[in-house]
Amino acid sequence: MTPLVSVCMTTYNHEKYISQAIESVLCQRTTFGFEVVIGEDCSTDNTLAICKEYEAQYPDRVRVVASDSNIGMHRNYRRTIEACRGKYIAMCDGDDWFSDENKLQMQVDELLNSGADMCYTRSVRSGEDGSSAIYPEGRLHTTLEDMLILNTAENCTTLALKSKILQYYREVEPQSKDWLTDDLPMWLWFAATQRIVAIDCVTAVHRVLATSVSHSHKWNKQLDFCYSLDSIMLWFDERYNNRNLSHFLSRRRQNRALWLLSYHGSVGQFLSTWSHCCKEHPRLVFNIASYGLLAKKLLWRMWR
Repeated sequence: MTPLVSVCMTTYNHEKYISQAIESVLCQRTTFGFEVVIGEDCSTDNTLAICKEYEAQYPDRVRVVASDSNIGMHRNYRRTIEACRGKYIAMCDGDDWFSDENKLQMQVDELLNSGADMCYTRSVRSGEDGSSAIYPEGRLHTTLEDMLILNTAENCTTLALKSKILQYYREVEPQSKDWLTDDLPMWLWFAATQRIVAIDCVTAVHRVLATSVSHSHKWNKQLDFCYSLDSIMLWFDERYNNRNLSHFLSRRRQNRALWLLSYHGSVGQFLSTWSHCCKEHPRLVFNIASYGLLAKKLLWRMWR
């Protein structure tokens, strides 16, 4: 029987976490059929073997999509989504997990009752150091402008119509861009073009690893990721929001980049980034914060 919901789970070198992720899906209490589709991207640890064990034990619930070579995060994400058979797709990376056994049922009921195309909830962000915090702390956003200011949709809390996700890929063509994340542009597109609803409760845990695509001890990796996020925001603001937040977003991107460069890199890198931002958005020459960060950079260099 074709499942109503597919849980898209991409994984790479998650042998310490993947069992918890899969078990959190299998223990979901629903009145409908569901599956977990695991996109395993040629891990160098025992992740694939663990996934295969679950597939053998639960052949009607678990399917593994794998290949002989690593194809990268973006292609793995896309092929796993395309392999999902459900009308609805929920997201759960291999290092995250569902904390509410009624998550899928609650979200499907919400979409059926509201007629919306996508929904999400609050999450808990759990650090490797034992720290945890509910995300977001404030209100949940459902409009594009609010989501551009602060994206409150954590990927592991989302559920959406598969047909709309595939429409996003056709319309936006994220594979043709150099974006460093897959989930943010998808949920911004839903906020821009579809109806989304937010349920005010916690249903999932996002594990914040010390080293990942979105977190790194290397300042240049942090810079690239933050710059990419803000560039995605600017892209959506231009195409779906009449550039209403252009100055705010470009100033935020400049401030984030220059703040990192005030501690790291050379003065030349700082000035080059500053100049590049001002050429793209000339009004940034009046951004007072950038002058303060330059002074900080020079003082930091002298102190060191």
